[in-house]
Amino acid sequence: MENDYKYNNPSENNFLTRGCCHAPQIYQDNSRILNHSCCKLDTYDWLKDIEIPENQEPFDCVEVRFKNSRKEFFRVTPDLVFTQGDIVAVEASPGHDIGIISLKGEVVRLQMRKKNIDPGYDQIKKVYRKARLTDIEKWLNAVDIEDRAQYKTRVIAHNLGLEMKINDVEYQGDETKAVFYYTADERVDFRELIKSLAEEFKIRIEMRQIGARQEAARLGGIGSCGRELCCSTWLTDFTSVTTNTARTQQLSPNPQKLAGQCGKLKCCLNYENDVYLDALKDFPQNNIILKTEKGDASLQKSDVFKRIMWYTYINDHSNMLALSVDRVKEIVEANKKGIIPKQLEDVALTMEIKTDVGNGGLTEEDIHRFDKMEEPVSEANKRKKRSRKKSGNRRPQNIKGDAKQNPQKQQRNTPQDNRSKQTGRKKQDNRGKQDDTKKPDRPSRNEGVQRPQNTRNQSNRRSNNQRNRGNKPDDLNKNKQ
Repeated sequence: MENDYKYNNPSENNFLTRGCCHAPQIYQDNSRILNHSCCKLDTYDWLKDIEIPENQEPFDCVEVRFKNSRKEFFRVTPDLVFTQGDIVAVEASPGHDIGIISLKGEVVRLQMRKKNIDPGYDQIKKVYRKARLTDIEKWLNAVDIEDRAQYKTRVIAHNLGLEMKINDVEYQGDETKAVFYYTADERVDFRELIKSLAEEFKIRIEMRQIGARQEAARLGGIGSCGRELCCSTWLTDFTSVTTNTARTQQLSPNPQKLAGQCGKLKCCLNYENDVYLDALKDFPQNNIILKTEKGDASLQKSDVFKRIMWYTYINDHSNMLALSVDRVKEIVEANKKGIIPKQLEDVALTMEIKTDVGNGGLTEEDIHRFDKMEEPVSEANKRKKRSRKKSGNRRPQNIKGDAKQNPQKQQRNTPQDNRSKQTGRKKQDNRGKQDDTKKPDRPSRNEGVQRPQNTRNQSNRRSNNQRNRGNKPDDLNKNKQ
C-alpha cells in the first residue's frame, strides 16, 4: 500500500515525464496507463479507423516513447501483436530498455518519412516482448533513482569546477546504463566527471550535450501565450530565427518580449513571417523621405495589414500623420518630378499627438511602464510647503519633555498668532503704568475658549482716544479726576 501511494501521488509520480497518468502496477493491467494529455510531442493516430487492403501486410514498425521528448522506432516480428499503450522491452546497447508504444500502423510510416528514416534499413532495433513483472520492478527502481542522481551529479560537477549544467538524467530500464543530458557554453572536459559518476552509481555513464532549445523541449513549460511550449508539444525541427523577422513584423526590439524560456528568439516568430513579407512587397521603402513646403517627413511606423504608414516632420516630431500606401506612392512620384505639396495634413487620414508616458520618460517598449507612477504634487501641497519654509518651523530641543509637562506647547504657532501677540504687547505699553490691573492671559486655541469681545473693543477705544488727544499729561490727569 505504501508503494502504491508513493507512485500514484501526483507530487511524487515521476512517470508523468513518460506520458503515464500514474505509475505502472505490478499485478494489474497497465493497458490504459498511457495518457495523451501528459505526453510531450504527443501524436494522434488519424488513420486508426481506416482499414488497410486485404492483400497488404501491416506495417512492421512501431513508435516507442521514453522519458520526456525521446522517441524511437523499432521493428516488430510477425509473431508479436501489440496495441497502443503497451509497456514493452526493446533492444538497447547494452541490455534492454523499457518504453511505451505510442503509435502503430501506417501512421508510423509517415513519421519515419518525416524524420528521413528508411523503413527497410537493417539496423533498426527490435522489440523483444511485453514487459514482465521483473522488468516493471526494475523500471520502477530506475525511475526512482533519477532525481537523486541528478542532484549528486550537479554537486560533483560543481566541486570539479566544470562550467556545465546538468539538465536531465535518464536511466535505462534494466538499471545498467544512465544518460546525463547537459548544456554548456563552451567545450567541457568531463573525463574526471565520468570516473566519479561511475564510482558513485556503479553503472555505465553516457554524457550528451544538448542546446538551449532541446533543453526547453525536454523539460517543457508554459509560454507567454498561455499555452504549452511548441517545442514540447509538436515542434521537432528547430529553424533559425533572426532579428530581421521581428523587424519585418514591426515588433519592438525588446529581448524580454522576443525571447522564450530557452533564452533564444521565439520560434513562433517564423510562423507568420512569410505573410508579412508578401504584404510588404507593395510598400515603399522605409528610408524614403517625403518633401513638402512645411518640411521633410520621415517614416515612424507602419501598419502592414491596414496599409497605413505614419510620418512625422523632421523638425517637429510632436504629431504623427497617417497616410495610406497609395497616397505615399503618389507623393514619392510627385517629388521625383519636382512637385512639392504644401503639407501632409491635407492628405492625412488621421493625426496622432505624441505624449510622454509618466514622469520617468518611459516609452512603449519599456517593461516598467506598468509600474505605478508617482502622483504629481498638487498646488495646495506646494503652497503649504512654502508657508512652512517661510515661517521657519524650528522646534525646541526639549520638545519631548515640554510635551509631557505642557501639551499646549506642542501646538505650533501660526503667523496670525505671532501678529496678535505683538499687537497685544504694544497696547499694554501704551497703557503704561496707569492700570494696575493685569490683563488675563489669552487662552490657547486648544482649550476651545473664545476671547471676550468687550475687552478687545475697550482697548481699541482707549488707544484711539489717546491718539486723538495727543497723549498730553494734563488731559490724562483731568480724565482721572
